[in-house]
Formats: sequence, C-alpha cells, structure tokens
Amino acid sequence: MTDTTTTPASHLDLTDQERQAGLDLQQLKQLVGLVDYDEQQDPFPVTGWDALVFVVGNATQAAHYYQSAWGMELVAYTGPEHGVRDHKAFVLKSGSIRFVLKGAVSPDSPLIAHHARHGDGVVDISLEVPDVDRCIEQARRAGATVLQEPETLTDEHGSVRLAAIATYGETRHTLVQRVVDGVTYAGPYLPGYVAAESTYVKRESAPKRLFQALDHVVGNVELGRMDEWVSFYNRVMGFVNMAEFIGDDIATDYSALMSKVVANGNHRVKFPLNEPAIAARKSQIDEYLEFYSGPGAQHLALATNDILRTVDELRKEGVEFLDTPDAYYDDPELRARIGEVRVPIEELKQRRILVDRDEDGYLLQIFTRPLGDRPTVFFEIIERHGSLGFGKGNFKALFESIEREQERRGNL
Repeated sequence: MTDTTTTPASHLDLTDQERQAGLDLQQLKQLVGLVDYDEQQDPFPVTGWDALVFVVGNATQAAHYYQSAWGMELVAYTGPEHGVRDHKAFVLKSGSIRFVLKGAVSPDSPLIAHHARHGDGVVDISLEVPDVDRCIEQARRAGATVLQEPETLTDEHGSVRLAAIATYGETRHTLVQRVVDGVTYAGPYLPGYVAAESTYVKRESAPKRLFQALDHVVGNVELGRMDEWVSFYNRVMGFVNMAEFIGDDIATDYSALMSKVVANGNHRVKFPLNEPAIAARKSQIDEYLEFYSGPGAQHLALATNDILRTVDELRKEGVEFLDTPDAYYDDPELRARIGEVRVPIEELKQRRILVDRDEDGYLLQIFTRPLGDRPTVFFEIIERHGSLGFGKGNFKALFESIEREQERRGNL
C-alpha cells in the first residue's frame, strides 16, 4: 500500500465523521482496506459514507434496539415536536457509522406504503461528496435518474447542500455536501434535526462501542440485472471493479448466485452486487427478492478491530448469528491455507467466526441471522488484517449455513 506522504497527487485523509470518532488513518486502512487515489481525476468524487437511512415499522423501538443490543449512541432526532408531522427519525452513531431510523407517525405517511411493501430495510445509502453540483452534472450526463435537484438547507449550525439519484429498486443515494462556501456544517446531522441524548444507560462493563466503521453494503438485484448496475456505478459514479465471483466460487449443491464488487477510488465505499443464478433450489438472493418485494440492500458489513469481544458482547444482548459446523474448523486444508492468525482456531470455532486469507492478508468475519421478521436485511461483522477481499474461501460454508436457515423457514 502506497504511503500518502510520498505521493501528494494521491492524497488520502480522514473524513470529519472519522475524526470525531477518534480514528486514525492507519487504523482506518486496516479496518476497511483504504487505498490511495487521485480525487482530482475522479468525475464523481465520493468522500465516504454519510448515513444509512432505514425505514422501519417502529422507529422508537428500533432506536432502543440499536442502542441496547448494538451499542450505538443516539445523537439527533426529528419528529412531530419539531414540525415533522408524518414521521419520526432517530440518528445513531457508532464510530464513523451513522444510522437514521425513520418510522411513520401519520396514517397517510408515504413510509407506511414503503414499509408494507418491503418491511424494515435500507431506503437510502447516503454518500458524502465534496461537490454536489459537480456530481449531479456527471450523473445527468451519464443518464442517471435525478430524484432531487441540488438544494441548500440552512439552520443555526450552518448549511448543507443535498441532491439525490436513483439506484437499484427503490433505493437512492442522497449526496451530502457538508462544506458549503468553505464552512463545515456543525449540526448533529442535517438542518431540521436537533441534538438528542438517550435515557438508556449501558451496562457498567459495556465497551464504548462495538464497531468503528462501515466496510461495505451488499445490494441484491434481479436475475440478469447485475452487470447493468455494475455498469451504472462505473459509468455514472466512476467506481472501479474490485472483484468478481461466479461459478463454483459462489455455489453449493443446491443454490447459486453471481456477484461483482464496485468501489469508489479510495475503496472507502464498496458495493458488492449480487444476482441469483440458475440452480436446483431457491437461492438466498431469490428469497431476499421475494420477501423484500424487489431489489435492495441485503447486508451491511460493520468493521471492528476486536471481533471476539464484539461477538461476545452482541451475544450477551441476544443477537443471533449463523452457525458453522465443527467440520469447517477441523478441516486440515483450512488450517494449512489460513496459516497463523491472531486468534487460535479453537477460539474462532467456539464463536463460529469464519477466517479467510488472500495474497494481501487475512480477515475474520461472521454473519447475523436476519434482523427483522422478514428474511431480508442482516449484518456482517468483519475484522481485516491486510486482506482487501470479501472472504471468498468462506462462501461455500456461509451459503450452506444460509441454506440451513432457509430450509428451517420453508424457503429453500
């Protein structure tokens, strides 16, 4: 990996969210696999993630769940008390990750129809950009659908410039410019939101936070549409192709899928895109598309620097993970391929954490069961040690675990 101090043209720096989270650049490079690149040559420069916006059935309860189970901190709120008549929205943070949970209040809120169709899920993958107008001009030239023209919102904390484009299904990318006329917006989230503190009190022994950064967001699309959306991110947003998984890499005896990964120039924002493949039975992608009623964000990968403690703490709070059979850990080929990692295989086996190695290093990962009633959205916990990959060596074991869950639900 290139040292940024010797290549000024490929400058890489922390975002304001990352600084506020107390992260440093070397830590972030390990957490999410950042690489250097020249932003000046990028037609659609993306600084990083801004927020993951969820529509949920009950935002008040969901906000409590993400604080109590996932260790997130409530930082902002808006709702009827602040002139927003149709919904409530809670903003939570962990490290440099920001979740916004929206739930309908008014019976005629458009969020009700969205939730009835999709259930709990991500409606908006918001991205921070240095120049909203430049990005929208590029998106329009490249044929993207502009959902919201650039506009400036202002309150006592300063100004934010926003716009939005459409991506797969009913998902959007809101583009957020937090530095306007040289001044950085100083509010807790966006104009219209007020700072908020929770009355929830963490257990005395609970860590400050369980995860530090967002590694990637996986999107599921219909059969035959994956290459179309890969092309969209290449053409519209200047994203580069990172990886491709097809054939035996990503199949079991019963189901299969295909996946390609696109990323912005510095790899801070990574989007694996999946589509189902023809197989004997229904794949996890088919199941998602059926129960989400179309394409959408399947899972979010949360980066931590201590996956053992994160998993232990989450289990204490009742978070359920996919199981992995003992045979995975007892396989001598796995031990030969993985070599030495910071955690003994026996400890990984005890927690059902997967491990994979590639030419750049290794990673540790584990996946939750679906977080809501529908078998749609779930989380991945990931700890990177040099690896820039996505756990290719674990795909078969992971998909077999998912298939066992699908069979329990009667959906395989």
